[in-house]
Amino acid sequence: MSGPVLVIELAEPVPPVSIQRLRELLLRSSYHFEEKRVGQYDLNIHADSLGITDTGGVDGRRPVMVSLMGPGIGDADIFTAEHADEVDQEPLIGFTPTHAVDVMAFCNRPVDHVVTALLTAAVMDVIGGVANAELLEDQVPIVIGLPGVVAMMTDPWAAAYGSAGFLRAWARQPGFRLLK
Repeated sequence: MSGPVLVIELAEPVPPVSIQRLRELLLRSSYHFEEKRVGQYDLNIHADSLGITDTGGVDGRRPVMVSLMGPGIGDADIFTAEHADEVDQEPLIGFTPTHAVDVMAFCNRPVDHVVTALLTAAVMDVIGGVANAELLEDQVPIVIGLPGVVAMMTDPWAAAYGSAGFLRAWARQPGFRLLK
């Protein structure tokens, strides 16, 4: 994976009706749409469908994968492995995640960071959850005052947990860039 990744932490499985609404959102926002399995989608997202007008001179169709994971939906082993080294999230976000959604860009240009953040926010509008974004140390002062921040941590690594509104506010910051 060469581009940025954001994780949406979920407190419970996503109901089938919400998965259908997610599929519809991704289908109408994409130039290319392939459903690998229920809850896993390979896309070429239209940047302009997310309100992005400045693509930095590159094609506005950006390759992205959206993958819902956890018990009963797929990639349960990946979910377990990704959460094995996490700190106890319950004191931070009010629940221990049972499921998650990874939003992963396949390119690493500045527009791909904005696409990842805004697509993650749009997915959260449909299914809920809390975004988990790892940070560089110098990003902490920028992020800490943004609306929608649910929690921050700096040890053992810097991360912000927040709402869809947080991701949208952060993506508007000059020089916005996701860690991974």
